[in-house]
Amino acid sequence: MPLDHLKGRRGAFRIALIPPEVLQALNDGSIETVNLNEFLALDLPRLARSVAGQIGIDAAHERLDDTLAMLPSFKPLKRHGHIARALYDITALHPARDAVAHRVATHPSDVARCWAAQWIALSGMGLPEQLQAVRRFAADPHFGVREIAWMSVRDAVVESLDEALALLAPWVRDPDPNIRRFASELTRPRGVWCAQIEALKAQPWLALPLLEALKADDSRYVQNSVANWLNDASKTQGEWVEAVGARWLAASDAPATKYIVKRALRTLSKA
Repeated sequence: MPLDHLKGRRGAFRIALIPPEVLQALNDGSIETVNLNEFLALDLPRLARSVAGQIGIDAAHERLDDTLAMLPSFKPLKRHGHIARALYDITALHPARDAVAHRVATHPSDVARCWAAQWIALSGMGLPEQLQAVRRFAADPHFGVREIAWMSVRDAVVESLDEALALLAPWVRDPDPNIRRFASELTRPRGVWCAQIEALKAQPWLALPLLEALKADDSRYVQNSVANWLNDASKTQGEWVEAVGARWLAASDAPATKYIVKRALRTLSKA
């Protein structure tokens, strides 16, 4: 049944108000979530089995069944990581694993694509290959997939920071604001729900070449990320952040730069 009439919807502001038709389509993997309530309302076992069958693996596989049975033991976000691992392990043994991987990476469900992005951390690839693989998810139209994209390679960046900063140099000059924002968000010293980058908490200037390229970015999405990056750094290197902000403002009166600096200094201003 065509579902185009559901794709332009506004998400319900309470889980209880999500229409049954929408919830069914979400759990079938036929449409994307549009807000956090829809994401939280998902029946993950049902969605995981739906996606498994759609990408060509056994929806009743013992490995998947075992994982789904254990889901209540884990916190909500961790549940997705365990599902991603189970699907990855099953796919690794599939005779057409590349085709299966492509199907999940291009799946209509944003949650399925999030699982595909998480596969990158399980792949054993080096950092350059991981960044190449994650790019499609960093540019995904869905905000949730873009968040999982940077989180999926965060640990690899922490382990190889100098290499990562060099590899990301072209990303901050990419025409796509989603790609530029990815480079900033990926390297935030503190970030959200992820490992902190101790080296950048202590020496945020190591990433200055990336930030300099974004100091007058015309995308508010990117501007907010750069401001948050500097605000992270201000909690350990406040004087440096103040100096960077002053230098940027002295060199440019661009509205974007003014916005970034004001938001970057919000923690210091409160102090």
